[in-house]
Amino acid sequence: MRWLGLFLLFFATPATAQTIVTSPRPDHVAVTVYRDPNRAAAQAPNLSFLNGYALISETRAVSLPAGESELRFEGVAGGILPQSAIVTGLGDGVIERNRDAWLLSPGTLIERSLGRRVHLRRTSRATGAVREEEAVVRSGADGALVLQTPAGFEALRCSGLAETVTYDGVPAGLAARPTLSVRVRAPQPMTATVTLSYLSSGFDWQANYVANLAEDGESIDLFAWLTIANTDETSFADADAQAVAGRLNRSNRRVQPAESRPIDLQCWPAGTTSDIPEDESLAEDIVVTGSRVMARNFAPGAPPPPPPPPPPAAEAAMQAQQEELGDLKLYRIPEPVTVAANSQKQVAFLTRPRVRVQFVYRQTIQPSFRASSAPARRIMITRNRPADGLGMPLPAGRIVLFDSRGGRPILIGEGSTADRAVNEDVEIPLGEAPGVTASVRPVGNPKLSRAFELTVTNDQSAPVRFEASLAGGEVSRSSARLGRRDGRPLWSVTVPANGRAVLTYTLAPPA
Repeated sequence: MRWLGLFLLFFATPATAQTIVTSPRPDHVAVTVYRDPNRAAAQAPNLSFLNGYALISETRAVSLPAGESELRFEGVAGGILPQSAIVTGLGDGVIERNRDAWLLSPGTLIERSLGRRVHLRRTSRATGAVREEEAVVRSGADGALVLQTPAGFEALRCSGLAETVTYDGVPAGLAARPTLSVRVRAPQPMTATVTLSYLSSGFDWQANYVANLAEDGESIDLFAWLTIANTDETSFADADAQAVAGRLNRSNRRVQPAESRPIDLQCWPAGTTSDIPEDESLAEDIVVTGSRVMARNFAPGAPPPPPPPPPPAAEAAMQAQQEELGDLKLYRIPEPVTVAANSQKQVAFLTRPRVRVQFVYRQTIQPSFRASSAPARRIMITRNRPADGLGMPLPAGRIVLFDSRGGRPILIGEGSTADRAVNEDVEIPLGEAPGVTASVRPVGNPKLSRAFELTVTNDQSAPVRFEASLAGGEVSRSSARLGRRDGRPLWSVTVPANGRAVLTYTLAPPA
């Protein structure tokens, strides 16, 4: 009887195994996107490596048994920061959290099948006949996959024959999608509505402004897109999406993506099999339902570019609404939208007709012992106030300026703006203007005098306003009255059409 008891004890199974409860997808999701805090307004988001982030809040209905169980949240963002995850709706029942770091792929199937039986399938290229036998995986998938068969050890696909490996099932611990699991304890069976909130990398957003210049050249019709970029592998369907404008103090933290390894077989047919036609691609030989190819080997293309701007008279059917969020601004999209994986989403958030603007041409003049000339920079200026047609916070972003010729829009400039508050001046550099040129030359002996002559020419058919910031020190004498900006002397003048303006000035000796 004693030996019988030991025998039964050895082969006994645990009376209670931990139950796995899987939530395949959220019932509802909200995505709040924050800009990359280190990206300048003039810099477009790097669609291959976004450094912004998002706060994702998912609502899921789950049914838990009594006792301890593992609750798996499938379909979370691949860039999830596990330490930021907050699970509510389970009271004090959450014991621990785990981010599953292995994703289903050909390589991870091999790694998790090490020492286990698989099926080796060979197909005759001549007859199409299929022969299958059992094999045991004896190595990983780096360089060569070694299998043990009744005939001995061999490396997969190194004989030149058409062969592949199939599996009876998916090994435990592999998931087809990014997964966060928590160990929970429930005093009794329960159905709960759980909210999972977490931060995720791989997101960013910016404003994209489209300005159409009026015929008089003194106003623009301004339209703006809210552009959300998502380079994560997870899509969020019918999400409550919103974006936060402002700069948050946040350290740059990225999570190593969950591993999804390809199979890397580095061997070729040799000997008498060298005349066998080249094998089909690995994707055809290794059949894995729902497998995910590792991003570093088969990186997805960058998200597609934003759609073209609407016609000037088009009125957006849906616009994001601005809300106050402390010192920040929140732009809420009023209808559910899909924030798709590896893509961009654009929603209108601003339409302002007849915004008053003016154009000024600027140049910084450096003293030189040699004559020099350079084109001026064209700047579009307005004031963010209702009297000028604006009067709302303007988030940072890019702007394109169009004119109209023959009923068709013509691009005449591109620029950017930082975050601008109400009543703040808005200045948008649009690039160089070859038609307005500033030339400076020394007057007299440069070794004895610090006098210069500045000549501005305008070959346009209309007068332009020109501003020169005089660098090199204080001006002791000038032929025109000077102002001041940013601590430097400033010469402001209207240059007539097809004309020129001249300033002579002398710099004071260095102190």
